[in-house]
Amino acid sequence: MSIISMIPYTYVERKIKRTKKVTIQHSKDMCLYTDNIETENESFHINSVFDISYKCVSKESGFLYLHTNQGMFAYTIHTDPGDFIAAYRDIKKKR
Repeated sequence: MSIISMIPYTYVERKIKRTKKVTIQHSKDMCLYTDNIETENESFHINSVFDISYKCVSKESGFLYLHTNQGMFAYTIHTDPGDFIAAYRDIKKKR
């Protein structure tokens, strides 16, 4: 199975080590295949994803929302998601 489109997303992990609060920012990839969308921790079958939307919150970042039958999942992204969303909608049209 080959990747149709991919978009990087970030998430923040906060830990307390001894007497300090440590914030770690992780960068991962969301991959779109013909039959599913995969992130580091989740996999969504394409039929369970109803829509993908985007909300810009600053010049540098925004939220990519996956609307699924399991609820809505938000991912912080720092790139334009236009190609990723268009590729998803092309796949959904063909089904």
